[in-house]
Amino acid sequence: MPYIPHTEQDKQEMLAQIGIDSIDALFSEIPKNLQISGLKNIPEGITESEVTRLINERAAKDHVNLNFIGAGAYEHHIPAVVTDIISRGEFLTAYTPYQAEASQGTLQVIYEYQSMMCHLMQMDVSNASMYDGASALAESILMAIRLHKNAKAKTILLPHTLHPAYRRVIQTVTKTHNLELVIIPYDAHAGHITLDALKPYTGKDVAALVISQPNFFGILEDVDELTNWAHQNGILVIANVNPMAMALLKAPGSWGEKGADIAAGEGQPLGAPLSCGGPYFGYLCTKKEHVRQLPGRIVGRTIDKDGKTGFVLTLQAREQHIRRAKATSNICSNQALLATGATIYMSLLGAEGMRRIAATSNANANLLYEKLLKIKGVEAIFNRPFFHEFVVRFHKPVAEILHNLASNGIQGGFDLTFEYPMLGNSLLICTTETKSTEDLELYVHQLEKILNAG
Repeated sequence: MPYIPHTEQDKQEMLAQIGIDSIDALFSEIPKNLQISGLKNIPEGITESEVTRLINERAAKDHVNLNFIGAGAYEHHIPAVVTDIISRGEFLTAYTPYQAEASQGTLQVIYEYQSMMCHLMQMDVSNASMYDGASALAESILMAIRLHKNAKAKTILLPHTLHPAYRRVIQTVTKTHNLELVIIPYDAHAGHITLDALKPYTGKDVAALVISQPNFFGILEDVDELTNWAHQNGILVIANVNPMAMALLKAPGSWGEKGADIAAGEGQPLGAPLSCGGPYFGYLCTKKEHVRQLPGRIVGRTIDKDGKTGFVLTLQAREQHIRRAKATSNICSNQALLATGATIYMSLLGAEGMRRIAATSNANANLLYEKLLKIKGVEAIFNRPFFHEFVVRFHKPVAEILHNLASNGIQGGFDLTFEYPMLGNSLLICTTETKSTEDLELYVHQLEKILNAG
């Protein structure tokens, strides 16, 4: 943003233009007893060179550890051009395009984003993005309730292998809708959902089944089998997938005989940095037949009276700023900046580039998994294929292991002992394409030292 200095003469001319003689007069309506004379605990201003020195000193104290934590937020290499383009003023400061005809650039970017997400998920329609993966999934559940032909169907089947934070957000968002959220247990040996666990709900009034691919343990689910069972019982299928994994795995639109009905989740792997937890963006895609129940914005492409291509916001009657209490959803905005970054990221990599990233991440995970299982005191818990995360169990407390790894410059993974205490001293470990063979060897070496100590 440009630096624009104002001289004293500039200030006096601006004040004269609005008919006052001092800046204090701008705040004359604020009672004196509510005004403060100065800011306590705020130091005096310093020079630019002093600020530069202070920041450099602070930065020198920082160091970046090797990161093996995933659990819903994944470290991928983001090309510098992504940050460069979204930092441009026309993207960085752009807000909701209420006057669509004056925001053709913004609308075109959103349209391209929607097109790419539809291609990635093999679905017909995508909205302009949502706040984050958890809220997108919660909205997809409410959408499924509206779509279901049986008004009595108020039950939602949530796997115990769904991200724990997502389950909590879903409970919060849906608690006033009188829904029954049923947690489906996972197979203790394989870490996935089986048809046996779903059999009690055969023929029951169930609105939707949520299927994560991969699930929170990184395990791959039998998506075709689960999808077909759901549709045979009149149940809608909501796919909660890692978008990067879809470059390598079967997309939701191809699950089973009919494909998933809705796909919703977190878009962070597509070019959004970890950034201490956000901001991220949620994606939400569906079939064309369900489009009128899709929350959020949709950008469409059309032709004007002169035959030129133009972009417009469509189906806005659903939104809160139009229909208020009668709105389909209270989501009436989107994470345009993050979705723009994802659009640039996917454009740069293309289908082949994303496939290579997904394949490298998977290969790194399998290599690290094999090496870790050779260490005394490390054991496998599940026996199914995984994408780029896996779970192992130790004979020592996980918190102690993670503390020692961090002391050696390694963020070792996500401690599962709080969310899944039944798994014992278990750790969820993630690798992506950002890890080299040397990084994996260092992890193995440091972990082996820690486990053998004492």
